[in-house]
Amino acid sequence: MGTLYDTMCEAMVAGDIATLDSILADGFTLTHMTGYVQSKTEWLDAIASGQMQYHRMETVQASSTPEGAAPALTARTLTDATIWGSRATWRLTLRSWFEVRDTEWVITRTVASTW
Repeated sequence: MGTLYDTMCEAMVAGDIATLDSILADGFTLTHMTGYVQSKTEWLDAIASGQMQYHRMETVQASSTPEGAAPALTARTLTDATIWGSRATWRLTLRSWFEVRDTEWVITRTVASTW
């Protein structure tokens, strides 16, 4: 799961919509720290338009669920981003869930909160 998570972070910083589209499930949602739930399409459109720009993401700590549990990864990050015109470095906890779809792992949901 860590490799897929790393790919997501790298694609966010690069603004690589094609890579994000390929690793996120069609029904993917991103829940922002405000509680706003954003669909995959809306989030990718916001990145493509520049409404959401990720300048740098540093993972400070990451852990995955124990064997037998639904695959998930929790990461604490320092995320330097411009979101709807406001730039800051946020201390975010990103919890992402994973599933196998058509023999490939994808990210089905990510929930962001502060730490």
